[in-house]
Amino acid sequence: MAPYDPVARCGTSRRKRANPVDAPQFPLYMTGENLQKEAHVSDRIIIFDTTLRDGEQSPGCSMNLEEKVRMARQLDVLGVDVVEAGFPMASEDDFLAVRAVARDVRRPVIAALARTTRDDIERAWSAIEGAARPRLHTFIATSDLHMRHKLRKTRAEVLEMAAEAVRLARSFTPDVEFSAEDATRSDVEFLCRVVQAAIDAGAATINIPDTVGYSVPSEFSRLIRTLRERVRGIDRAILSVHCHNDLGLAVANSVAAVEAGARQVECTVNGIGERAGNASLEEIVMAFYVRRDILPFTTGVATSEIYKSSQLLSSITGLHVQVNKAVVGKNAFAHEAGIHQDGVLKERRTYEIMTPESVGIKTNRLVLGKHSGRHALGKKLSDLGYPLSRPDLDRAYARFIEIADQKKEIFDEDLIAIVHDGMRDAPEIFRLKMLQASAGSHKPSTATVILEAEGGDRVSCAVGDGPVAAAYTAIDQITGFRGRLLDYSIRAVSRGRDAMGEVSVHVDFSGRTFTGKAASTDVVDASARAYLHAVNKGFRLARALDAAETGGAALPRVSDAAVDWGHAATQASAAASAQNTQPGEDRTDGPARIAGGQESIRLIRIV
Repeated sequence: MAPYDPVARCGTSRRKRANPVDAPQFPLYMTGENLQKEAHVSDRIIIFDTTLRDGEQSPGCSMNLEEKVRMARQLDVLGVDVVEAGFPMASEDDFLAVRAVARDVRRPVIAALARTTRDDIERAWSAIEGAARPRLHTFIATSDLHMRHKLRKTRAEVLEMAAEAVRLARSFTPDVEFSAEDATRSDVEFLCRVVQAAIDAGAATINIPDTVGYSVPSEFSRLIRTLRERVRGIDRAILSVHCHNDLGLAVANSVAAVEAGARQVECTVNGIGERAGNASLEEIVMAFYVRRDILPFTTGVATSEIYKSSQLLSSITGLHVQVNKAVVGKNAFAHEAGIHQDGVLKERRTYEIMTPESVGIKTNRLVLGKHSGRHALGKKLSDLGYPLSRPDLDRAYARFIEIADQKKEIFDEDLIAIVHDGMRDAPEIFRLKMLQASAGSHKPSTATVILEAEGGDRVSCAVGDGPVAAAYTAIDQITGFRGRLLDYSIRAVSRGRDAMGEVSVHVDFSGRTFTGKAASTDVVDASARAYLHAVNKGFRLARALDAAETGGAALPRVSDAAVDWGHAATQASAAASAQNTQPGEDRTDGPARIAGGQESIRLIRIV
């Protein structure tokens, strides 16, 4: 591979990355090969982030293309060394998302996952060949349990498949990673043979996954030492680890492996991932940062970007971080016990082993209210790690004024919620203009909704089991895009009786799940906005699919679609009345079905 000049690449990064806190200065622009050289000669740990691949495939964490690119840009700013963008063979959507990340994010190595088949590897390469630093990551299971029941292959067949896959991947790029799935439950002698074959075939990185979170630290570190002792030429490759958290030991196992000689750690922001999740990036990085006395390892991560990365991921996926989560949880730096408060007031180090500022949690107090201007808001958001362009600031300020009219004081948590509420990854085809809801213990709840759409305003009124259900039914009635609510969660993002409520929803539209999120001091308003966020995502995809099926022809204007649907609903209502039935009892499964079960909807007006 030709020598790489890091200075020559300085102009290609889309965003400037903050310097790591107290970390030695390494070249910011390194190829996978240079990263490996750096790790070989020092205690520099390569941070391989798989939030967009292993993390994203966990239930409730799916991301669309725009969300993946947005998160990848933040991972770039965070300073991770490798971004595993996805599994291109899994679907066309995943392929397009990986390709978009590879073309948009230029500093880190961009990896794509592939099984040990020619189709997988070629597909993965097609997705990442435009990356500045591409990596092919191929894997196969090596435990007898997996080989017998999942692969139905013999040891000899698996050994040959591993070597052939690495050789094929090497024909595309020298940066090839091989993973032995379920390594911690594999026969050690056979695992050594597979690793040897992968290295002989040219693998530059060897990953040892604890796929089901089965191992404990002493056992895992012993396995890493055994591989280093028994595999010939192991020094030609970087040893990597990928730990799951089924027993709550993912971070501990990762740290133990590093002490035993591993120099790459695969992890995710907030620890998201299959089942109980993956090793948490923030916990691993801060363990090395705080305990430098006994863990003399460094990373390229800008620790001051950790909290912002955590919040962005939570905003995208709709999954909130548990309050007692290490490093980034709401209570991570909170002290309630009197003894603790007294100690912290006298000397913070009595009960804080790291400062909030070290992970990007700002503690300065600039009080904002309804009389604050754009400049003050912009300065505060910049201090919180959210420097906004003028158009973004204008949108945030408009929402800020709405909230400030309802609250005496705006807290940092409110501001972060406002920023994320305004970061819409889908065009707002429908926009909430007005919502009026009523509820009571002795009568059905009702909601009147006005949506702005192409061609004018749309109005609908509906009843439901509570004001939120009524509002959702009214939105369905206007858009003609009925969704099935899979998950609904609400939390207070700040303090006091006037705290903002942040609502997250997962909605199924014809077998596809979309997330929606919004914040407001009125939880019914926040609920409607969150649902509408998901509706807009779904409607945009429906338009794209319809255009593809019709050879590029666009869908009818939204207003026309709404009118057509409204006519169908009105006709269904009239027919139901003639048969002395309720509109909601329509037995058909077509578009005229506007409610199910005992819901009763009244169409007010569709212009």
